[in-house]
This record gives sequence, structure tokens and C-alpha cells, in this order.
Amino acid sequence: MTDELATSSLESILQLSMTHGVGARVYRKLLGAFGSAEAVLRANPRDLKAVAGVGQALAEAIATAQNNADVKAELELVEKVGAQIVTIDSPDYPDDLKEIYDPPLVLYVKGDLRKEEQAIAIVGSRRPTYYGKQQAELLAGGLAGRGWTVVAGLARGIDSHAHQGALNANGRTIAVLGSGLLKVYPREHRKLADQIAEDGAVISEFPMTAPPDPWNFPRRNRIISGLCRGVIIVEAARTSGSLITASWATEQNRLVFAVPGRVDNALSTGCHALIKDGAVLTENAEDVLTELGSSLTHDPGKETAPIIPDNLSDDETRLMKLLEREPKHIDDLIAASGLPAAQVSSCLVMLEIKKLAVQLPGKNFCLA
Repeated sequence: MTDELATSSLESILQLSMTHGVGARVYRKLLGAFGSAEAVLRANPRDLKAVAGVGQALAEAIATAQNNADVKAELELVEKVGAQIVTIDSPDYPDDLKEIYDPPLVLYVKGDLRKEEQAIAIVGSRRPTYYGKQQAELLAGGLAGRGWTVVAGLARGIDSHAHQGALNANGRTIAVLGSGLLKVYPREHRKLADQIAEDGAVISEFPMTAPPDPWNFPRRNRIISGLCRGVIIVEAARTSGSLITASWATEQNRLVFAVPGRVDNALSTGCHALIKDGAVLTENAEDVLTELGSSLTHDPGKETAPIIPDNLSDDETRLMKLLEREPKHIDDLIAASGLPAAQVSSCLVMLEIKKLAVQLPGKNFCLA
């Protein structure tokens, strides 16, 4: 009997969540008036309209909800992809997210979403510079390596590098979608989403086949900040969508961090404006952890030496010791290594193939 009631309750809550205009706040008022989701769906428009915040159009939509959405088909899709639905009444619903003004009524989850989790968001430009990509990965890796879960929106640019940085550190990361789980956007990040779900989670408040409509993303951003203790912005122009996430964070009483950049780069203007308005100037993971009341066991101000595999040739090893996070021109590497130019070029190609080095424009190279 308990299982039957639980299934019925989930179906009823899902039915309401798929009714436009029913969010967590309206849902709570409806429960206060009718006692259960099932009773809400059985109510007539006149009684529904008597609930504060429910107008005539919404009352009629709720009264006819069972005729407008196929909940069983939705649940079949959830089961087919190995996902689950976590409702706001569930004991598994994240504590931090439940605190915000308008939390999602339901969350579609693929992977492992934890109720109590130390999480930090990293978001920014979809067209970042190499510096921005590097900082996103370094911050994410430093925080994930310390046990923090890194949250981002799976978008191109900074978001994807934040996810990747956490994965590279064997840490947890959560991707919050602005579409349904079956419509991962952008499409080229489907493999990344699968990797994230293996030890983290890919989540959405939208039905399984919901497309990535533009108006979904500002709503998505409130979830990114709501899951977290703070939000880090890495490269953002003044019109960047990531500043919406920063705004949500401020409204939700979360800390806002911003990474400074070049003063002549348009992608620095949003971050610099945030810093002027009181965001924490962030140079490394220690800055974040200090503000959040934690600390690293090592000095992040000192660049750690790269791990050099044993299977490299002597010349490749010599170049690996010369490479840094900051780009170096090939002429400088030739001079510092004392190797012939042709040999340096050959070794750098091999290091790229082995994913240990990255070539940048202008014959510049750095650690991968």
C-alpha cells in the first residue's frame, strides 16, 4: 500500500509540475488548502481560485491538468534513461536549494544528487580566452580536489571547462540543464554529460523532452546558484548571461566571487564591475575556501610541478620541465632546452599527442 501511495503522490506532483504556473510557492498554498496533490487535481476551478495566487486561468489549467499531460509516458522516459525524479517533498531534495524563494517543484536527476553537499558554482563566457579556460579548470580542480562539488550549466566555454577541471581532479560536478534530460544542449556535450553523471549528476526542472528554449536559461541559473554556497564568475562581458547567475546568488544570499582579467579585454568588464560592487576578488581556490570558512592543506600560490610520466624520452622530459601554465614561445623553449629546433618541434608534437602540452596561436606552448 505504501508503494502505491508513493507512486500516486509522485504522479500527482509531476502532473502539477507540468502545469504552467504551478511552482513550489503555489504548490505549498494548494497543499495548505486541499491537503494533498491528489486532492488539488480533483478540485473544481471555483475552489482552486479561492487559493491566494491562483487566478482563473491557472485554476482552469489545474482542473484540466490530468487531461493535458501524459505523466505515465514521462515516467517511462525517466526510467528508460536510468534517471529519477526528486520532488520538493522528498527527503533527498537538496537542502540549500530548498531555501531559495522559488525552488523547483521537481528535479529530474541522472546520477547522484546528494541532500547535503558542499557545492560551488563556476560560470562565465561561452567564448572565453585561453586564460579564462585555464582559470576555470584550475579553480574547479582545486575546489573539487578539496571535496567541494563544482556546479555549472554544461554550456560552451567556461562552464564546460569547470566541469572538466573537476573531472580531471577526480571530483564531483553537477550540470544543470536549461532543457530536458533527453535534449542535452549543446549536443556536442552529450559525452561530457554522461561522464558527469557517472559520479556526479545531470539535473533539470524541465520535462524530459523539453527543448533548450532561450527563456529556460535564466530560470536554470537560479538553480545553479541555489545549489551552492557561492558562485564564481570567470570572464563575463557586461551583458553576459552569467551575470544573471551572480544576481540570483546575491538575491539568495550566496557569496559572489569574480576572477579579474585584462583591463583591455571586454570579457573582463563584467567581472571587474562585480568586484567594484563587492564580489570577492578571486585569484585561486584558496581565496574561495577562505571566504567559505575552509582552507587548503598546501599553498595554492605556489605552482605545483607537473607530473611527468615515466614513458617519456629524455628530450620530452626536458621540455616538460620547461613548460608552465603560462604560454612560452617555441624560440624560448629552444634556447632554454639547448636542443636543436627540429628536435624541440618533434618533441612538442609528441607531447601534444600525449595530451601533456597544448599549442596556442603564435607558436606558443603550455602545459595541458
